[in-house]
Amino acid sequence: MLAATTAPTIKLHLPSSSGIIFSSDLNSIPFSPSANTRFNSRRSVRSFRIRSAATKPAKSPAEEDWKIKREYLLQKRVRSVDVKEALRLQKENNFVILDVRPEAEFKESHPPGAINVQIYRLIKEWTAWDIARRAAFAFFGIFSGTEENPEFIQSVESKLDKDAKIIVACSSGGTTRPSQSLPEGQQSRSLIAAYLLVLNGYKNVFHLDGGLYSWFKEGLPAVAEEE
Repeated sequence: MLAATTAPTIKLHLPSSSGIIFSSDLNSIPFSPSANTRFNSRRSVRSFRIRSAATKPAKSPAEEDWKIKREYLLQKRVRSVDVKEALRLQKENNFVILDVRPEAEFKESHPPGAINVQIYRLIKEWTAWDIARRAAFAFFGIFSGTEENPEFIQSVESKLDKDAKIIVACSSGGTTRPSQSLPEGQQSRSLIAAYLLVLNGYKNVFHLDGGLYSWFKEGLPAVAEEE
């Protein structure tokens, strides 16, 4: 004769993103060691608890970071202007276009009078951490990995005072406006740069809607720098 045993309590936790937690106590289910064991399905089902059938997946750290930046931009009322309005402001109101693209892109083509301070730069150092980052970029076929430019604000301050009227521009522009597919808008290099400028005391910061892609597409004035 087999000795009576106490069945263990088993809890199954699905990933938190599923929003469902099951819990089943096998002591509540009649158990027999015979080959023809049958479970009481009604009693078994009663032991399952569904806390929530649908919860939103958790935001990534990058998404949370952008949410904070976007809220700050909205709080400070950083306004976006389209490319034709930007050109008018540059000509009539002494606005400066701050191009935050990489230097090579700036030299290839940019609005006349624009100033270039790149918000991201190629990874320069060769510490163990930087080597690991280079390897991670290379894994995805990117052999020119970039990092946030730690000298961005310092470089801007050397060229523009805190009262300067600035329109920040990058390639795509991004937006703080929500949409059905992008409820938090779309971050971009120029919006991140605008955030840093306002955070560091710049008072008249605008953002180029549609980016320099739209500027060039509209056929607005552009110049290149000779090598």
